[in-house]
Amino acid sequence: MRDLLFGITALSLLFGCSAKDEDQFLKTYEKNKAYHIELQKTEKTTLKEGRSTKALLTATYLFRETEDLNDTRDEKFIVGLYLDDDEGSFESGDYNLTLNAQSPKSVKALAQNDIRLKKISLASEWTQFYLFTFPHTNSKSFKLIFESKVYGKGELHFAKVPKYVLTKTPF
Repeated sequence: MRDLLFGITALSLLFGCSAKDEDQFLKTYEKNKAYHIELQKTEKTTLKEGRSTKALLTATYLFRETEDLNDTRDEKFIVGLYLDDDEGSFESGDYNLTLNAQSPKSVKALAQNDIRLKKISLASEWTQFYLFTFPHTNSKSFKLIFESKVYGKGELHFAKVPKYVLTKTPF
């Protein structure tokens, strides 16, 4: 009798504690899959003066893996720049962004209603967005360095492969 009661209790706990909305969770994930993929390739850095944040930079790496072993596509980033005092920009030269010490090939300001901003995280109406294009790099990991003439510099670390692959030691 005690075994039967234990078995019924165990079964009710297993079935009672399972996720009833699993299908809904999967549908929500599938609906926002592009957002989650871009979120994995997004980094941020802040430049501070004392305890006050003066500049916040977010960068999303727009990289898609291909089967091509000789891939020489340019490295592209959507960069968001929020400035506390609304002074300065990339165009004025107050701020600089380099990839492994290389200057960008092109910098294009994006409109707030640009379709590419719908997929990225950390998008706000107070942020200026840019599309940065850098020359191709063969390295699997690299640094994007954000510099200000007044507030110093910050580093963002990106990789073409999942970052855990770069830190995993072989057997």
